[in-house]
Amino acid sequence: MKNILLTIDFDNKGDLLINKAYEMATAFKSKVWILHIAEPEPDFIGYTVGPQYIRNYRADELRKEHKIIQDYADSLKEKGIDSEGLLIQGPTIEMIIEESQKLNVDLIIAGHHKHGFLYNAFVGSVSAEIIKDSKIPVLIIPLD
Repeated sequence: MKNILLTIDFDNKGDLLINKAYEMATAFKSKVWILHIAEPEPDFIGYTVGPQYIRNYRADELRKEHKIIQDYADSLKEKGIDSEGLLIQGPTIEMIIEESQKLNVDLIIAGHHKHGFLYNAFVGSVSAEIIKDSKIPVLIIPLD
């Protein structure tokens, strides 16, 4: 197992996922790709970007998210694990699947939150969709 893709969504459980990725990477001498999917650009979903202050706010938000990802990657590097952080905009499931194929990933690690029936009926579960759409093995870590 050469490449592990770890998906992070900034829910304050990132350390748990990082620790699991560390365990797996240590056991298999793997590289860890830490991936966060940011909201797509407004133009992508049919809205105009709006005034400059909105663009500036969004750019600041993306810089903060990128820094968090880089900090996670740096923490793994300090422990001797080859790692890189990626921040990509787009539809979550499609981007995870696409990046996992591009990076020749051998394992996808994702967190899972318990949600109620209505949430699952209307919003769905990212982890369930990854399992359904991926041809790559997926390790789901319970976060609750």
